[in-house]
Amino acid sequence: MKTIGYFQLLAMLLFWMGVPNVYGDAYHLKSCRSFYGRPHDLKLQRPPQRVLLVPLLSRDPHTNESPRWSEQPARAIKAFYRRRFGASVMQLRNIWSWTDYYQQVARLIETTAPFDRLIFISHGGFDGPVLKNAVYRQDYRINDGKGQLLQYSEAQPGLRNVLTITYDTQKNARFSDFMALRHQELAEMKTDDIRQLLKGMEKKLQPLDQGCFQTYCAPNKLAGSPDEVRRQRLEICEVVCREPLFEFKTSAELSEERFLHFAHTLRSLVTSDGLVFFGACNPGSAAPPEPEKAPEKDETELLIQSSLAGGPYRSYVHLVSAATGRISAGPIGQSSAEDIIHRLILFESDRPQRYLCIAAPEALQANGEK
Repeated sequence: MKTIGYFQLLAMLLFWMGVPNVYGDAYHLKSCRSFYGRPHDLKLQRPPQRVLLVPLLSRDPHTNESPRWSEQPARAIKAFYRRRFGASVMQLRNIWSWTDYYQQVARLIETTAPFDRLIFISHGGFDGPVLKNAVYRQDYRINDGKGQLLQYSEAQPGLRNVLTITYDTQKNARFSDFMALRHQELAEMKTDDIRQLLKGMEKKLQPLDQGCFQTYCAPNKLAGSPDEVRRQRLEICEVVCREPLFEFKTSAELSEERFLHFAHTLRSLVTSDGLVFFGACNPGSAAPPEPEKAPEKDETELLIQSSLAGGPYRSYVHLVSAATGRISAGPIGQSSAEDIIHRLILFESDRPQRYLCIAAPEALQANGEK
């Protein structure tokens, strides 16, 4: 393993050489007006005596990285706190979903004292750390001949993804039997995989309306069409000319209850003068200004732009600080495993860094800034 001295030297060189574009831009820097200064301006427990590391296990689907990538920087961070401060360092293990996190934290809160530092290491976004979009609740019911399956899942605490499947129990007995007997299996599947499975069943069980098909997709209707146009036309006819067996809807919405539950765990795990650090991309970034947004509804900043904890807020660390009454910090812009290590070393060394956002309640700011 590389030594901590090497990590510290590399961190200094990176920031002295001026590589801010790696981490963000001028607009994101504006997100940190509530507190922007050196760590010694905070009423923060120093030196840290108890540290809790929370590496979240997930993989960027666009890379070949191991889902356990976050455990490597956790080892370096653990060594740093132990060698530099003689701190007691604990680590949560095998956190694959937020259910895993809540189960382990519930036991921890009951058996240990609060920590001076709570450090998440994960993928992330404007609305906080990200894990697999795992189902945490599923309801199945039949009323008046209508079957309904509701799935609630969560990749980020407080952002609830809802899948709704409704169907007529009298329309096709085999489909209705499948839903009644095997709906629990769907909780382990991705949303797109569920859709493909049910559409495949529908194609096998539900006959085409031949009149509709001949009207729009008969061979003479497609004669002379390019291959790609013919393929697309046939796919459309497969959908339009087959009476559906079910209705499939997805949506994303705020869950105040789930976010406040997460905030409660942070508040319970961290001392009143402790730090919650999010080692991920964008927890300190401001939401893009309105002109830069796509015209359709943006579901990536629902939490920080909501009224949760008296919001909206400039960034996720501001929201967490307001909701917990704790100091919260995290990178502005993109981050990486190495970057997380460097930022923590610089922070604990009381060195200023441009693209780290620190949000603190007024009572914890030594200079009284808001």
